[in-house]
Amino acid sequence: MAYWEWGDPANPRVLICAHGLTRQGRDFDTLAAAMAADYRVVCPDVVGRGRSDWLADPMGYQLPAYVADMVTLLARLNASTVHWVGTSMGGLIGLGLAALPGSPVSRLVLNDVGPTIEPVSLQRIASYLGQPAHWATEDEAADALWAISTGFGPHTRAQWLALTRPQLMPDGAGFKPRYDPALAKPFGLITPDLARAGEALLWQSYDRLRCPTLLLRGAESDLLSRATAQAMTGRGPRARWVEFAGVGHAPTLVQPDQVQAVREFLLAP
Repeated sequence: MAYWEWGDPANPRVLICAHGLTRQGRDFDTLAAAMAADYRVVCPDVVGRGRSDWLADPMGYQLPAYVADMVTLLARLNASTVHWVGTSMGGLIGLGLAALPGSPVSRLVLNDVGPTIEPVSLQRIASYLGQPAHWATEDEAADALWAISTGFGPHTRAQWLALTRPQLMPDGAGFKPRYDPALAKPFGLITPDLARAGEALLWQSYDRLRCPTLLLRGAESDLLSRATAQAMTGRGPRARWVEFAGVGHAPTLVQPDQVQAVREFLLAP
């Protein structure tokens, strides 16, 4: 498992930033730069994404395995104090990790995700996950990726290209996505019954949380409903809820107001 590191490697204050389903750790370049004076910032590429290896058995691409990988990463970092920022899948990994007995996670940011995942978002993701893709240029790739990522909200062209380039893997004369298309196999096996069972387990984990928790939501999110967000403010850690207008799933934590919301929560006394 590869990871990207910012700040002083001797800093005992560690911030882990974990990405979404098909993304990679470089998504957090802007946030990491903003936090590096205060933390050792570590942004892993979850297995099957970015610079990390792909699994021989794609059925290993599941949440419990990701949590176990992060336990190993934290042991490698020898971190005594850990704050966690997780976008979508990365938030669920953080939720699972923070709910473990004796977890070192002492502050948690859940970026546009909660225990209940709306079915319409799963259908949207399934429409592109693992589909063959080849782009001749970075600009062509950026346009194609934007077409499935408009929920990220407004970005300048420079911002979007910065988010796109680490997503690309050389492919002959062009590029292809830098994630294992076999991620689609376990994702495609999710049935309504499995989804309900997973949701129940995630709520149990959420209710076990004892660390301060910040919930970020894109006001137009199709993955995290307002009802779920509201429920998360009234149970478990009683998350503080911040919503961003004009954004769906999920805020990229590139825009200044989004970075500031994370900074204020993590650095508050």
